[in-house]
Amino acid sequence: MPILHWLTRDEDIRAATRVPYRLLEEVSDLSAGDTDEGNMLIQGDNLDALKALLPFYAGQVKCIYIDPPFNTGQAFQHYDDNVEHAIWLGMMYARLELLRDLLAPTGTIAIHLDDEELAYCICILDEIFGRKNRVNICTFRQAAAVGHKAINPGVVTVTNYVIIYARDKTNNWKPNRVFTKRGRDTRYASFIENYEDDYPDWRLIPLSQAFAQTTGEKLSEKKKRLGDQYETALDEFVLKNADRVVRPARPDYQGVGQETRDMIDKSKDDLNRVYLQVRQNYPDIYMYNGERWLFYRDKLKEVDGELVSGEPLTNLWDDLRSNNLHNEGGVKFPKGKKPEALIKRVLELFTNPGDLVLDSFLGSGTTAAVAHKMGRRYIGIEMGEHAVSHCVPRLQKVIEGEQGGISKSVNWQGGGGFRFYRLGPPVFDEDGQIRSDIRFPVLAAHVYFSETGHPWKGAGDSPFLGLHDGRAYALLYNGILGDKRPGGGNVLTRATLAHIREEIAKVHPDADSPLTVYGEQSRLMPQTLEREGIVFKQTPYDVKARM
Repeated sequence: MPILHWLTRDEDIRAATRVPYRLLEEVSDLSAGDTDEGNMLIQGDNLDALKALLPFYAGQVKCIYIDPPFNTGQAFQHYDDNVEHAIWLGMMYARLELLRDLLAPTGTIAIHLDDEELAYCICILDEIFGRKNRVNICTFRQAAAVGHKAINPGVVTVTNYVIIYARDKTNNWKPNRVFTKRGRDTRYASFIENYEDDYPDWRLIPLSQAFAQTTGEKLSEKKKRLGDQYETALDEFVLKNADRVVRPARPDYQGVGQETRDMIDKSKDDLNRVYLQVRQNYPDIYMYNGERWLFYRDKLKEVDGELVSGEPLTNLWDDLRSNNLHNEGGVKFPKGKKPEALIKRVLELFTNPGDLVLDSFLGSGTTAAVAHKMGRRYIGIEMGEHAVSHCVPRLQKVIEGEQGGISKSVNWQGGGGFRFYRLGPPVFDEDGQIRSDIRFPVLAAHVYFSETGHPWKGAGDSPFLGLHDGRAYALLYNGILGDKRPGGGNVLTRATLAHIREEIAKVHPDADSPLTVYGEQSRLMPQTLEREGIVFKQTPYDVKARM
């Protein structure tokens, strides 16, 4: 596989390993609503924040959407988007590595870019995620060739791109089926006049004639009366009568089964009746004069809660308009805000209610707002002050039930909440040792993640951390056993070992697993440790400062 090289590549590809693990400290005054919903808004450098999330959320995120700086050479009010290619690549490489590690095995990442860094980004995505996990490159039409765009000669740029990769495309990864609303298919121009009769006696008349007959007018009179509203009224008529609106289509005689061929032959010999072939798990086939009748009802799909003419989503997204975008969310974010409908589409494709969504370039808070309204849990990371000035008030309005963006299409009524965090000090000091003020749950998460590569899900009330691949893990630290004396509850003795075994038995009664114990000191003889199947690791020396 081709590898992209740039000036600082060797240093940049090791950047994620050099980032210290930091604490996340809640700012309760900026949290809002029901803070137990599991939603997080984090202010701080996203590289540090992503590293801080690893011990708790590695392999947990179902969908990541990011809209990183495009590197267009423009200076935006809230972003420095004038970044040289090498700096941009270094910035993205380290963050994409951490984002990959946070993705669930069935997860998906979507990166929104213009064509400035598109090719370079695909190269490093192929390297980090694997070429085989590339899913799509979707073209998003976000503007029209009008106004100042149409003044200059040459090709007018009206599109951006959404690059989509799976964490593991070959192992249980499956997107949802999504449909888009389309205009009426005018090929369906026939109407079953006597639909209430038995199907063999059905007769077809022109659709326009049937529409005119609803008011007893001539077609010309109805067109004149409705004027510009004629097509809209006809569209509504078709949707209401989708069971009766059809179009004849000649089937491929050699491409259908024998039963269908027999029915084609019969229908050609008998022009006085309609024939029916009933099929299991497929639409029934109605045949007349060798032609199959296709029903408009089979074109109807549920889009945003209503049945409309729909078609499967393609990789050309030209139906999402940015009209009135500046008003979405009630915050101003010139040239940086993306439409809620775009994020909704990504989440519809790759998530279900309750799934965890992450955006590490949160901007004005669009991804968090959309995830909130769609019933997804979310983590949003934003470095600048607008995490407070833009994201917090926007999400507060969502909780209150604001009706902009996608609210009406998802029937949003308000509710929910989030916790606001800022990055705290590193877990480890400059010498790589554990800081003295680190609490048990923080160190437990780091120990368990360093040993297993999986996030820790404990409550912090037991020295037993968990069982992974047939091995149990325990931590004696910070008086977890209730003995606050120096070294009292943090030393492995026969008594503390017995307590650990009791805690393991509560969760895994039949477990007889080897055990790794972290603690300040072990008073058990090496022969005892070997006989008991115990690996003892001393804190702080055996706790990895970086992973």
